[in-house]
Amino acid sequence: MATAVHWRQMRLAHGRAIAGKPGGDQRHFRTDAHAELIRAMLNDNGNITLAEIRSGFAAQGIGVGIGTLRRFLERHGITRKKRPGTRSNKTAPMS
Repeated sequence: MATAVHWRQMRLAHGRAIAGKPGGDQRHFRTDAHAELIRAMLNDNGNITLAEIRSGFAAQGIGVGIGTLRRFLERHGITRKKRPGTRSNKTAPMS
């Protein structure tokens, strides 16, 4: 019943009832409220992973998913690359 009412209200308000854009982040304000904490974690440890950021949030009693953190970084244009590993030893004989 609620869906029918919603579609009827859309038709009255906009002249037609069409579906909106599906999906999307509906609660990004929750992570945006902790933007300074995320930025501090990234500044303190430049090689931190999303799982480690999530653990930092959990230690403070804040539940957040890895996907949520990834979308936060993407939305704010923050790119993090892991430091490259050391080169393999080329002096050892390969057989």
